[in-house]
Amino acid sequence: MPWLVPAIAILAAFYAVPVLDVLRLAFSDASLLAPASRYSTDAIGGVLADPALPVVLGTTLVFTLANVAALQLAGLCIALVIARGERRGLRGMAAFRTLVLAAWVVPGIANGLVWQMLFDEAPYGTLNSLLGYVGLGPVAWLSDPQMAMASAVIANLWQGTAFSMIVFYAARRAIDPTLYEVAELDAATPWQMFRYITLPLMRRLIAVNTVLVTVQTLNTFDSILALTGGGPGRATEVLALFTFNTVFYNLDLAGGSVLAVLLFAIGMGCALLVHYVIGRERPAA
Repeated sequence: MPWLVPAIAILAAFYAVPVLDVLRLAFSDASLLAPASRYSTDAIGGVLADPALPVVLGTTLVFTLANVAALQLAGLCIALVIARGERRGLRGMAAFRTLVLAAWVVPGIANGLVWQMLFDEAPYGTLNSLLGYVGLGPVAWLSDPQMAMASAVIANLWQGTAFSMIVFYAARRAIDPTLYEVAELDAATPWQMFRYITLPLMRRLIAVNTVLVTVQTLNTFDSILALTGGGPGRATEVLALFTFNTVFYNLDLAGGSVLAVLLFAIGMGCALLVHYVIGRERPAA
């Protein structure tokens, strides 16, 4: 509609101008100490030739895949539990939902600091103390590379599950209850109702949520910064944190812009892929 054109133009400019400016900086020699004085592809070549980039991309892939799978599964399970509890009139469902949402409003830096205290490897560390009570030895939560990645995933899962829970809870509530009543009359088991009613009707929203969670995870760096700082070594240095370090520690604004464009391209590629898959599932008119 013509009356929507001004609003669309304003929104497009609001989002496009920063992206275009980052793209401009990616072809410059700008730093945090000096503005761009010339334009070339030196920054792009330097970033692509950095031997740390493949390691960071591998770490990002592991962190993203683990989080997307865990966030989707945890969010779906919690949403179904709440919906089923409300359907049966169980008390405490609203409090449980609020408790899950409370973790979502915690800032990323605070989230990382809280979990850093929980994962403290000293004898008085919270989790290691609990393990000691049951006769288990201390765990190197943050100093072992593999455990550090697992710790980062757990911290992000604790904070990010609420978003998936909200999406899946809304989708579950939108399903016609009559379908489940008919299924119960046909003596369908809970697993059969989930497989043949819930999952098919939520499939597209699961795909959309996959994109949102993937983009959110790709941009996660604050909790990792507070939790491990990207270590040990580069075991937990994801692309977003690598970009942050390039700009604010190396003062390389051009290189950071290149990494930001790369991060944007990866997120956009994931969104287009899911959009293509959803488009293919639509029935022909």
